[in-house]
Amino acid sequence: MTATLPNHEAAPPRAARYDRSDWSSAFGNVTQERDGWIPARAVEGEIPQALRGTLYRNGPGRLERNGHWVHHPFDGDGMVLSVGFGNGRAYLRNRFVHTEGFQHEEQAGRWLYRGVFGTRKPGGVLANAFDLRLKNIANTHVIDWGGQLLALWEAGLPHALDPVTLATRGEERLNGVLAAGEAFSAHPRFDPGHHGDARLVTFGLQTGPRSTIRLLEFDRGGHLIRQRRDRFAGFAFLHDFAITPNWAIFLKNALHFNPLPYLLGYRGAAQCLRSRAGGQAEFWLIPRGEGAPVIVPAGEGFVFHHVNAWEEGDELVLDSIHYADFPSVGPGDDFRRVDFEQLPPGLLERCRIHSRQRRCTRERLSERCCEFATVHPRHQGRRSRFAWMAVAGRSTGNDPLQVIQKLDLQSGSRCLWSAAPRGFVSEPVMVPRPGATVEDDGWVLCVVWSGARRATDLVILDAADLRQEAVLHLPLAVPYGLHGSWSERHTQP
Repeated sequence: MTATLPNHEAAPPRAARYDRSDWSSAFGNVTQERDGWIPARAVEGEIPQALRGTLYRNGPGRLERNGHWVHHPFDGDGMVLSVGFGNGRAYLRNRFVHTEGFQHEEQAGRWLYRGVFGTRKPGGVLANAFDLRLKNIANTHVIDWGGQLLALWEAGLPHALDPVTLATRGEERLNGVLAAGEAFSAHPRFDPGHHGDARLVTFGLQTGPRSTIRLLEFDRGGHLIRQRRDRFAGFAFLHDFAITPNWAIFLKNALHFNPLPYLLGYRGAAQCLRSRAGGQAEFWLIPRGEGAPVIVPAGEGFVFHHVNAWEEGDELVLDSIHYADFPSVGPGDDFRRVDFEQLPPGLLERCRIHSRQRRCTRERLSERCCEFATVHPRHQGRRSRFAWMAVAGRSTGNDPLQVIQKLDLQSGSRCLWSAAPRGFVSEPVMVPRPGATVEDDGWVLCVVWSGARRATDLVILDAADLRQEAVLHLPLAVPYGLHGSWSERHTQP
């Protein structure tokens, strides 16, 4: 089923890479909620005895209602998966995030809300025009912080879940910090202790002709310990950001937003975004303490995700995944039949931001299409040597993500674990070994879609060399997801 590939592997011929029906078979509805403990046994290898805690993972689990499909999987309702580990065993649960909108649509048996990425209610343009209500789909991330499990969607409030049963408790305003309907990022950053204790650093965005970023920092107990608001000229689409001990780094992509097709019901809001020819992207550098923000011109392209950032004297070094253009699914396109050859690949690049001179330089680190890159959690905000990421099966060009790569950011050497030709990987989560002092001592956990089983596997890899330690066949067919996290919380029976 799987293989660890040498550093010099050759690109396989196209016929051996993947079958489109295997890839698209992942798109479907999750039909079960497992609210009791279900054993997840290793069918290959053994679960490490020292692996103790819980993997949480979020993503769209409802993609179709009454024969009507979402236009983009990012519009699907959030479904949280948890896999608890301990004593060489694993147990699984999964629950939908029962938002108010989800419950209304489940009762009605049809879509009642438009989606940000182009999903329309049945009834054509007239049924969608000037309906600007947004359903909080809580489908993008899930984190265990401040004693609560939070399902995140960046255009609305987080939803609190029971960390063991995954039952939805409701919208969470974090002790009054957030106002009703306020945006709360789905891509927080975890400061491992640059200022003493660990912190959750996140933001909320209000955008328009001018954009306001509310930067928030919470302690382990979930208490707000620092915040600030900064306003910038121009429309901003911000999914991710990066932190260093002294800075929060935002990249405002050079995008143009024309709301008219959205208002008239022809397009979703995200479909009204276009890369602005000749437009100027900008880094918005916000101090994590006192001081004014710094704006630095940035290069061309589009970024969803950053990998990590750190400080070198007056320079900020930022590793990110760059696209040549904003990738989108057009109104007439079917996301299940997307032509990867026509989409720009995501490529890992390094920006050195000179804040005093207000300029930056860029360097390509890899030509392999990649996404969902991560570093050791204790290296967030400081220089890291290794990054783990999902990559395409061939060394250049765009394909589905089928391989996990460990990249040495100093030497450029790499290790690869492949699920090809019939497996498709998602975001890897790096879990340090308890008591480890070496950066790559631990495990990489990855949810994998098996085109052969038409179901989901969980793979456990050694973080040092991506040697496969165990494969778990999950009794679920889970669509491709977005983000997840590791918690030291013990949730086994």
